[in-house]
Amino acid sequence: MAAPQAGSATVPPIPAKAWSVLIVSTLAFTVCFMVWMMFGVIGIPLKKALDLNATQFGLLMATPVLTGSLVRVPLGIWTDRYGGRIVMTVLMACTVPAIWLMAYATQFWHFIVIGLFVGLAGGSFSVGTPYVARWFPKQRQGFAMGVYGAGNSGAAVNKFVAPVILVAFGWTMVPQVYAAIMLGTVVLFWIFSHSDPSHLVPSNVKFTDQLKALKDPRVLKYCQYYSIVFGGYVALSLWMVQYYVGEYGLDIRVAALLAACFSLPGGVLRAIGGWLSDKYGAHSVTWWVMWVSWICLFLLSYPQTEFTVLTVDGARSFTIGLNVYAFTALMFILGIAWAFGKASVFKYISDDYPKNIGAISGIVGLAGGLGGFILPIMFGALLDLTGIRSSAFMLLYGVVWVSLIWMYFTEVRRTELMGPHGAQGANPARA
Repeated sequence: MAAPQAGSATVPPIPAKAWSVLIVSTLAFTVCFMVWMMFGVIGIPLKKALDLNATQFGLLMATPVLTGSLVRVPLGIWTDRYGGRIVMTVLMACTVPAIWLMAYATQFWHFIVIGLFVGLAGGSFSVGTPYVARWFPKQRQGFAMGVYGAGNSGAAVNKFVAPVILVAFGWTMVPQVYAAIMLGTVVLFWIFSHSDPSHLVPSNVKFTDQLKALKDPRVLKYCQYYSIVFGGYVALSLWMVQYYVGEYGLDIRVAALLAACFSLPGGVLRAIGGWLSDKYGAHSVTWWVMWVSWICLFLLSYPQTEFTVLTVDGARSFTIGLNVYAFTALMFILGIAWAFGKASVFKYISDDYPKNIGAISGIVGLAGGLGGFILPIMFGALLDLTGIRSSAFMLLYGVVWVSLIWMYFTEVRRTELMGPHGAQGANPARA
């Protein structure tokens, strides 16, 4: 990694309100993410009850991710204009009825329609990110956004909580319990959060002005990075429980526990990724994240293989493939890498767009969320087409290749040719 960034020695004091906002916002995001990932567990009995194929199962799990992604841009802009406290409270409150109604769905289309409304919870990321960041000085914004982003661990909380409820009371109890938890979180958030009018964008800034960043090639690049470190994380968080059940024949509770070995570090360690990005720069962290991802996904892509070799002593058969322990270890490493990557991408944003964090984080979050929506459907389609479960990792391996190539030519190669100061002068993105 590069040397620590200069200018980080003196940090303004952080007010108590900032810590209160960070803690309660992280709690709210954790609950929202837990709800957003609900189908990752209850989808397994639903698949059997509704007799779904792999593609339909992927669509079922991905539906909430779609709306949670599409609303991110307007939510980020509204947060810039009206403040994170009011926007987050209204957003969470709107999801409570839909979560409760999920328990009464009986047909596939019921789950799809209700899932679209439940998915609004996923938009909370684009509210909390600018809301939290503006309470902290620039030198600590990466850390603050990383702590908030650790709410991704709601995916792991879902894997701990939902199977217990499901086995004890049936799947219908899960959305009812989650609705009660969400309602309680709304109350806690409103009590312990705060507002600061100085954090809002000026009223003369137009909606169209905030969207002009879509033309910036840097934003498109950050969207690509986030589509793998967040979109891939969401997709695998939804996909892994059934993968363990199908590939290794595990009980749903054991499968959920092992799947949490990916989801938990992928959420909790995001705060460390934010700290590393503050210290070493967004580019250095992201570059290493992509290479670690490339190695892990290459190994995960290899399917269980049996082959026969003719030797001088006759035919000999060999088996190549990852056992459940090696597979889980690689998933654990991948989860850590993507936790760091999610934080480093948003460090790019806070560095390059300090006055427009809400809109830019909404755009990049939209790209990541759409990745989380499209990828599970593609996982299912590839499984139906090839019959190879590891084809999901083959697809992600290709996406990482795109990110590495793009980063090399726009950041690494530019720095080699022009030097770090020249590259930064030509492109404000960190080199």
